[in-house]
Amino acid sequence: MNLETVINSLSDRVAMLEAEADIRRIQARYMFLCDTPCPEFGVETDAQRIELILGLYTEDAVWEGVGAYYDNQFGRRVGKAALREHFQAFWGQKRDPALLLNVHYLTSEQIHVRGNEADGQWVHCQPWIFSDGSSLLRSSRLNNLFRKVDGVWKVARTRTENVFVAPLAPGWANNIPDRSVLMR
Repeated sequence: MNLETVINSLSDRVAMLEAEADIRRIQARYMFLCDTPCPEFGVETDAQRIELILGLYTEDAVWEGVGAYYDNQFGRRVGKAALREHFQAFWGQKRDPALLLNVHYLTSEQIHVRGNEADGQWVHCQPWIFSDGSSLLRSSRLNNLFRKVDGVWKVARTRTENVFVAPLAPGWANNIPDRSVLMR
């Protein structure tokens, strides 16, 4: 192999590793912004949170729940305006009981980069704790698409499929924060 071939090969490999790292950060940032209470410093309203989330997506992005359990619960939204409505419906609802805590944990990551497009799969779990003392644990599989737009990786599709929803025993968690101070 000549030096030019080696340099080109290494350059391609570095670009792929950088793409994987960018995609990993985008997916983690999305989950971070969806946590309750929102841990992002300076985000005081759900409208701010929603705009930060939308900044991670392409203009023609798709957000969909698939499978027997999520088809009817989440449906399918196309484009940023529809995604905004989806997130506004989630955070705009007055819940009774109120959602006190929701934290996303990602695992089983697989990212496949093909030039300016990529897909990623994760399994995620999230505990939900409500003001009436009830709690549940959700798990779903994510199969997401990503696209580079003007040199920046964005989410082109979020697709989530239910794995399970399980009630948790009352009192399984304590010392639940009403706000995050980590980033302050």
